[in-house]
Amino acid sequence: MTEPLLAPDEAPPVTVHNPGGRSPFLLLADHAGRVFPRALGRLGISEADSWRHIAWDIGILGTSLDLAARLDAPLIAQTYSRLVIDCNRPPGVPSSIPVLSELTEIPGNVGLTEDQKAAREREIFRPYHDRIAAMLDARAAAGQPTILVAMHSFTPVYKGERRPWHVGMLYRQPALAHPLLRLLEREPGLVVGDNEPYSVGDETDYAVPVHGERRGLLHTAIEIRQDLIAEPAGQAEWGERFARLLPLAAGV
Repeated sequence: MTEPLLAPDEAPPVTVHNPGGRSPFLLLADHAGRVFPRALGRLGISEADSWRHIAWDIGILGTSLDLAARLDAPLIAQTYSRLVIDCNRPPGVPSSIPVLSELTEIPGNVGLTEDQKAAREREIFRPYHDRIAAMLDARAAAGQPTILVAMHSFTPVYKGERRPWHVGMLYRQPALAHPLLRLLEREPGLVVGDNEPYSVGDETDYAVPVHGERRGLLHTAIEIRQDLIAEPAGQAEWGERFARLLPLAAGV
């Protein structure tokens, strides 16, 4: 086995907020953090680039914390940058440990050995998803229903193309996504994406296929445009909106 990636005094790869929340909703934030393991530096990117969307989902942690408090729901959040290993990608696909993100090269991800890749999966990816699975198992054993909501944010512009949506629902199973879409479309001034700006796929997603679809849970992924939630006021606005609409969409 290779040397440990994370030193004992470094941040844990997963944080659980409000673990005893009584809501049926369980929130996930796969790209909440932008921490880099000390041993990896910043993977060769600049400090400025480490604050961009390529490294994390800007604003989603604050929004998810606000929503979790309003719903009294647990939130499981990832600590480390998606550039170290993307916790919403199956290990082994090219975008799991990207050498190019959008148009930015990631030098620290070039030429990794299989052992180096395995260390990132073992110490960051697996603890995060094991914690999700453990909570889902415990809730099922206690007879507590779970509605899974994966929280993400997206850039207003991607590779030069402006995105018109304020928010989007990502799904393959529409049971929760479609009612939520209809409710969002009634909100004044919103442009709502239906499987936009992304769609769920087996190589581009992990949380929804594994924890939502395979378990047969009611679920959806939510994408909020990052400029709308970059500051606390926007995070509270969207937290309030989804705290109001999610129970209506789910019928709880």
